[in-house]
Amino acid sequence: MQVKDLLERLAELEHEQWMEWSKTVAPEVSSQRRERWQKYWKPYSELPEEVKEQDRVWARKVLKVLIDFLASGLES
Repeated sequence: MQVKDLLERLAELEHEQWMEWSKTVAPEVSSQRRERWQKYWKPYSELPEEVKEQDRVWARKVLKVLIDFLASGLES
């Protein structure tokens, strides 16, 4: 697996996590916000590119943590 592939998988996972969270808190937010969110309650592969990029921002943060951890030599 290449880094680009890993980044996409992490972004997909981030989107799945966001969907679960947003569906859980949806009853507590305004109807306008809920309507905005509902447009993105779909598989990552079906999202517009600009929305995927928002998930990639968080995926890059996770990837950096993983790379830093691995670069440290897995010292405990």
